[in-house]
Amino acid sequence: MAETKLDILAIAAHPDDIEITSGGLLIKMAGRGRQTGALDLTRGEMGTYGSDAEREKEAAVAAKIMSLAFRRNLGLQDSAVEYNRENKFKIARVIRETQPEMVVLPHWQQRHPDHLACHRLGFDACFLAGLKKIELDGEPYRPRKIIYASYYRNNEYSFLVDISEEFEEKVRAVSAYKSQFGDNDDKTFQEMLENGQKNIFHPGTTIYDSMHTRNHYLGLLAGVKYAEGYSVKENILIDDPQKMPVRSI
Repeated sequence: MAETKLDILAIAAHPDDIEITSGGLLIKMAGRGRQTGALDLTRGEMGTYGSDAEREKEAAVAAKIMSLAFRRNLGLQDSAVEYNRENKFKIARVIRETQPEMVVLPHWQQRHPDHLACHRLGFDACFLAGLKKIELDGEPYRPRKIIYASYYRNNEYSFLVDISEEFEEKVRAVSAYKSQFGDNDDKTFQEMLENGQKNIFHPGTTIYDSMHTRNHYLGLLAGVKYAEGYSVKENILIDDPQKMPVRSI
């Protein structure tokens, strides 16, 4: 029996990936009493800023802000995550241990090779974890649902999640990564926008600029202030089309 039975497990390549792409969803679901967790494949040691030890501490702080019930790092080599059987098994073991009903993976359109490898490894691991005869510890288990978090390359979404009430907490979780984005303790979000200390994208653009622009744009598409975008590979079944939110005209 798993020590931590999860409702939702988000899997990503590096510490802070989950916070940036799915932080709002995880905070929202934790607020509704769901058991949420995060699995980071690497420690992010190849990043321009910070050490793996710093990022490990920052990830723990971010986990508390998001009210995660579970967080683990597999310690794979950053910028060299390989799509192989060994890594599939490492993820599959965590899936068997935590038994999440839903898994959140990176979208399949990616620039960073680690993100793409994470997408492929995560999907295969969800399948392999359910095989009875495979050489894995624990009882066979397969998540019921896989959704894919939007990154920056895809611009089509299966659905949007309203994170208007969770956005500020999402920002706080991202700001826990001081080595990456600067020391923003006690700053308001507006101050972070105006005085971001580290530009990890192109000159003059901070993570807070990016989050505000992207999540606000997605929110506008659905008539809310902030939203996150997700995709699925299967059809979405609606019981009562008349109750679908978002006006057509």
